[in-house]
Amino acid sequence: MKQHSKITDQHRREKAYVYVRQSTLSQVMHHHESTDRQYALKDKALALGWSPSQIRTFDGDLGMSGTRSDEREDFKTLLADVSLGEVGAVLALEASRLARSNTDWHRLIEICSLTGTLIIDEDGIYDPADFNDALLLGIKGTMSSAEIHFLRARMLGGRRNKAKRGELRFRLPIGFCWEDGATIVLDPDLEVQNTVRNVFRFFEETGSAYGVTQRFAKEGLKFPKRAYGGAWDGKLIWGHLTGRRVVTIIKNPAYAGAYVFGRLRCVKEILQDGRIRQRMKQMPRDSWLVEIQDHHDSYVNWEQYLANLDQLERNRVKCGDNASAQSAREGLAILQGLLICSQCGRRLTIRYQGKGGIHPIYECWAGRERQDKKSCLRISSRPLDQAITERLLEIFNTDQLQLALAAQDELTKRDATIRRQWEMRHERATYEANLAQRRYEQVDPENRLVASSLEQRWNASLEHIDEVQHQMDEIGRRQTRTFTPEQRERILGLARDFPRLWNSSAISMKDRKRMLRLLVEDITVQQHEGRTVVLHTRWTGGACEDIAVELPAKYDRIRCPQEVIDEVKRLATTHDDEDIAATLNESGRKSLHDRPFTTGMIKWIRYKYKLPTPKLKRPDEFTVTEVAKRFGVAQSVVHYWIQRKVLTTRRHKPNSPHWIKIAPEVNRKLTEWIQRSARIKKLTKTN
Repeated sequence: MKQHSKITDQHRREKAYVYVRQSTLSQVMHHHESTDRQYALKDKALALGWSPSQIRTFDGDLGMSGTRSDEREDFKTLLADVSLGEVGAVLALEASRLARSNTDWHRLIEICSLTGTLIIDEDGIYDPADFNDALLLGIKGTMSSAEIHFLRARMLGGRRNKAKRGELRFRLPIGFCWEDGATIVLDPDLEVQNTVRNVFRFFEETGSAYGVTQRFAKEGLKFPKRAYGGAWDGKLIWGHLTGRRVVTIIKNPAYAGAYVFGRLRCVKEILQDGRIRQRMKQMPRDSWLVEIQDHHDSYVNWEQYLANLDQLERNRVKCGDNASAQSAREGLAILQGLLICSQCGRRLTIRYQGKGGIHPIYECWAGRERQDKKSCLRISSRPLDQAITERLLEIFNTDQLQLALAAQDELTKRDATIRRQWEMRHERATYEANLAQRRYEQVDPENRLVASSLEQRWNASLEHIDEVQHQMDEIGRRQTRTFTPEQRERILGLARDFPRLWNSSAISMKDRKRMLRLLVEDITVQQHEGRTVVLHTRWTGGACEDIAVELPAKYDRIRCPQEVIDEVKRLATTHDDEDIAATLNESGRKSLHDRPFTTGMIKWIRYKYKLPTPKLKRPDEFTVTEVAKRFGVAQSVVHYWIQRKVLTTRRHKPNSPHWIKIAPEVNRKLTEWIQRSARIKKLTKTN
């Protein structure tokens, strides 16, 4: 055993750790020499005096980069054991095997100096507690870190140089392929091309990524993705389209014919627990390293690509202070996204109140975000929406014939696109069936092991053709938009009458908002003293107009329409509250909040407008109490007479009070009955 002055018996009584690491799995698989040299350090530890039981080899970090320590579990274990004083020496081929980061390397040196642990590499033995050895180890670590920097800079410089010429190959998005290894071309599969074009076409029609996924689901369309690696390498896999995938496609400049390098970049961030995490981040356009427009064939032009990005930005739920109007969405607020606060210049948001969100309110949240006590503006949407709608119907007198014809042509084009998509799917299924048939016919019939498998594939492809044909026929019957001459005339008539189109029940609130955005740029809301609000309206084309709106008083906002009040006044003298509510509900009338009328509502109207109580009892009729008082008997006696049909009664409705009419002969009969009946006198005294 060779003696060394720096190795003491205390070091040999502790463990010796041999650390083995390669940066990538490719190096582990194809560069065995370096790995073998690192494993041979165990023999060096034996030669330096450590017994085999004291030598431990750490090779769990093979295939991991030395620039990071958060994922290297064996390095963490080694560092922890060294800090506990359980390690006499750490053996590595060189400093770069232990760490490529100055932070990790100097941390290891400092801990080893505190615990007296030696660091041994191929060049010598170092004691970190010694100043000269620590200085030399620090220089080695710095050189290792610089080496990885030079390697990375050299590699990235070459990649960037090649990317500036548009020749760097990388994985292309679906819809593109490399031709001859250097040219980007559209995917030769026409079904893939049309599917990608449908994404952009549907996005232009619906205005949102969610709308595109809905259209794909409604039409029964699938979207492809290309497999990389494994048994399916290079093949297309068709599946459902997701909203995240649509956003990725819309944001990718490759579909606009641009060659871009550096759009996605790896960035580091510090987590709350102190760990450093790397993730891919999409960089803004001014940070792209390379941008070559018109580099290859495209699915959309550059202007349309930028317009799509703006549309995605407008679709965000939370926009910036100066963001343009958001996309039209569902909801009762017609002016959603068009209103601007005159005080702070921010767009008004919408709050839906009431059960089911039937009471939209326009509100500016700037004050609340500044922790003020109240918002700049808070106005009910009903009067503002009504004022703009009435003004819109007044000024809109343009002939809609050309618009209707264009809309009808667009519907026909959409049907042709969907039909062609399904025809290409059917052609693909037919091709796969013919291919399976040819493969089956070419095999030796006596080789049943292969022939039976090919026969099953042929049968499955034939069943797939029938399934595609059935789906194509079903969607064709359900979605075909073929107009008869009568239907065409009705569409043209509807286009000439914009008010009828606007108020049609077939038009959704989202469609009304889209129509409004074609005519209105934005509206600045300014609230004056009292209940007056001025809408500074900027129409498409630059024309501006001020529309004054008188907000109703608080009790006016909750009262019923005037026609309902008139109807209640008419029925109030002859019907009670329950009958009036039932009559209004049977006629289909609703309250201001679109609810059926109740007895409580009618009572409030009767109280508010001082309506008289209905006189339902006739002058010659008596109640049970009045009859009992008249004859001086208990009320139970009167009810006894009613049950025996002695008294004639009338009731307004079941379970309502009895109204009794007493004729002279009945009055005489009851008087005599009371005088001679001891039982009636007894009941009366008891009560």
